[in-house]
Amino acid sequence: MVPRESLEDAASRTIEYVGRFRLLRRIASGGMATVYEAEQVGDHGFTKRVALKVIHEKYARQPEWLQLFIDEAKLSANLVHGNIVQIFQFEEVNGEFYMAMEYIRGVTLRALIDHHRALHEPLPPPLAAYIASRVCRALDYAHNFVDASGARLFIVHRDVSPGNVLLTWDGQVKLGDFGIAKARTMHDPAAGRNLTIGKKHYMSPEQITGTAVDWRTDIFSTGVVLFEMLALEQLFREVETEASMDEVTIGPSPDLRQRLPALDTTITGLLTLAIAKDSMLRPNAAMFGLALDRWCAKQAEPGSPDRLQAHLAKEFAASYRPPSELPRGDAAKPAPSDKSPWSSVFNNVFGS
Repeated sequence: MVPRESLEDAASRTIEYVGRFRLLRRIASGGMATVYEAEQVGDHGFTKRVALKVIHEKYARQPEWLQLFIDEAKLSANLVHGNIVQIFQFEEVNGEFYMAMEYIRGVTLRALIDHHRALHEPLPPPLAAYIASRVCRALDYAHNFVDASGARLFIVHRDVSPGNVLLTWDGQVKLGDFGIAKARTMHDPAAGRNLTIGKKHYMSPEQITGTAVDWRTDIFSTGVVLFEMLALEQLFREVETEASMDEVTIGPSPDLRQRLPALDTTITGLLTLAIAKDSMLRPNAAMFGLALDRWCAKQAEPGSPDRLQAHLAKEFAASYRPPSELPRGDAAKPAPSDKSPWSSVFNNVFGS
């Protein structure tokens, strides 16, 4: 048992730490920040692979956008969920601001959709439903997240799109980039201004017109993403900004059964509710995800982590790297044979 005095001493201590990172390569560069693959280096040979997100200098000089970057780090650091990209650390070094994040070994959903589009081969609907249901799990957690006092933060992601959904080589789905998310306690650059934030082809009617948004806008965006997985084309296709706004806000609702004639009517029905112009008709994230899971479970080949892993291994054979792969250059070693009694039982029941 630890003496009480020791606990009190420990509670009053502060351990100073400044992370050291070795940049390996640039992963992506967006409008607000650049993301690098990096190695966090510690004492005694400690290393950890991370993604390092660095805000562009011009935005770091603008207080409201810098605050948005800081808020993303503070907010995301506490969203600890298996379907959300984790944030480990936030620092300022010589005027540069960065956050260290979970490094995702895999591909973006954007890459998977583009791959299937190039091949003119549809993404299996149960796999698309599985991916969307995991995005719903991430959103349900964020939408209902509470702070240390138990107060709900009313988090809205506002940027659910294929580029922000990451698929790991072992079949997990992660929602990332809460860079323009808003919560009850955060500053919002778009508040009270004629300013829209987000990707226009994935925004809800209320978001694209710059009016107040809540969790329902994320459901709309998730429905748009699911449609794109199934159709291999964007639901809303106008290029000019004004035309795209009209297409979403005042144009007729898309006829999903006409655009997806071969799809199960259960899914088109769910999609119709998710992208309803009247936000009150949209299901919440938990309901949407559960409905997708139940539909998926009834299919001949349900979507699952194992099936997504196998699909990625097949479609990205040149770049696929299973989590257990030895470092390149090491001689491949055969897995040890299992001579235990369990091996015989397993083979007798399931086949060798």
